[in-house]
Amino acid sequence: MQLLFKKRGALFILMCNLLLVFIGVGLMIPVMPAFIEQLGISGGTVGWLVAVFSLTQFLCSPAAGKLADVVGRKKLMFWGMLLFAFSEWMFGYADHVFELFFSRVIGGISASLTMPAVMAYAADVTTNEERATGIGYINAAITMGFMIGPGIGGYMAEWGVRVPFAFAAVAGVTAAVVTALFLPESHSPESVGTGQKEHALFWAQLSQVHRQPYFFSLLILFALSFGLANFETIFSLFVDHRFGFSPKEIAFIVTVGSIAGPIVQLTTFSWLLRRFGEQRVVSACLLLSALFIMTTLLASTWGMLLAATVLVFLAIDILRPAVSTQMSKIDDSQQGYMAGLNSAFTSLGMIVGPIVAGVLFDVDMRLPYIVASAVLFLCFCMSLWQEKSVMRKASGQASRVP
Repeated sequence: MQLLFKKRGALFILMCNLLLVFIGVGLMIPVMPAFIEQLGISGGTVGWLVAVFSLTQFLCSPAAGKLADVVGRKKLMFWGMLLFAFSEWMFGYADHVFELFFSRVIGGISASLTMPAVMAYAADVTTNEERATGIGYINAAITMGFMIGPGIGGYMAEWGVRVPFAFAAVAGVTAAVVTALFLPESHSPESVGTGQKEHALFWAQLSQVHRQPYFFSLLILFALSFGLANFETIFSLFVDHRFGFSPKEIAFIVTVGSIAGPIVQLTTFSWLLRRFGEQRVVSACLLLSALFIMTTLLASTWGMLLAATVLVFLAIDILRPAVSTQMSKIDDSQQGYMAGLNSAFTSLGMIVGPIVAGVLFDVDMRLPYIVASAVLFLCFCMSLWQEKSVMRKASGQASRVP
């Protein structure tokens, strides 16, 4: 816990800001079925709305990652949070589909500014030994926001389905103000701009990224975000159609389902990585997330659905920071650039996943979960192959040592 209060409590302030923002994101989850019904939107359109957000984030994240290395992390977080507030306000008070799509574009830009800066900031203020714990704290704040937000949103729905969006906008503005007033800049002036000197244009590098040692980690991020997008995009629609749940009931399931993740991230996450290593933790979580998403389809009672949801969120909440920790150790001098790659591939999965989920949901509401589970299981098999390949190389190098 001492890590939270090092460097004038930088990580603690960052956690509080992310908690506010993701409470705002979580507020909307339980009211989406009613909101969508009010506007007469299909499952396919919902998928495209999520995909447009992610496409914008994907296109802007590389430049934002570079910008985080040039102008510093704090400025990007501040403007990202303000744009988040504006996008949520606009989405909540939109009356036409065009307005919804425009607000998602603004939201995608806000995410591209915020998340690479956040991950780079966490890497700046931690050592290699502290990195897993620091990133665990960051992801715990995000998960706790998702956990608390739906509970608040479910009750706010009593005042109207648009009210949670206004509250989300207030949360975004509050986080931006806290960032501007209290968060110290983590990027030292002497290191500003070095990322640009050492790298070619990002898009040229992206065409060569399959040759890099971290490419498999990027594939894992893509599979994770694809599977999570399939699961989350239609979750509220799925339980609404299958069980007829109210916003309060949806809020309760999402809130309780999210509890285990931050507990593990704050207590045992760094121990898991030290004990088993990032690669084994990633492999195990890929398998478990695939199995538990399929279990959601088999749930016939409220209790079974709740248990399956808890286990899905737990596996994903361990998997995400484990991959981020793995990537953050590759090059300490290019944390903004690596965070931009991280954000870009996460966004790529969030582009494809919601479109696929929305289209498949309109065909059969079970298909998005089947496809998500299959992709995650395939990635698990690839992870095992990679782990064995690394072990063979290590064994070969050891045998050549005289």
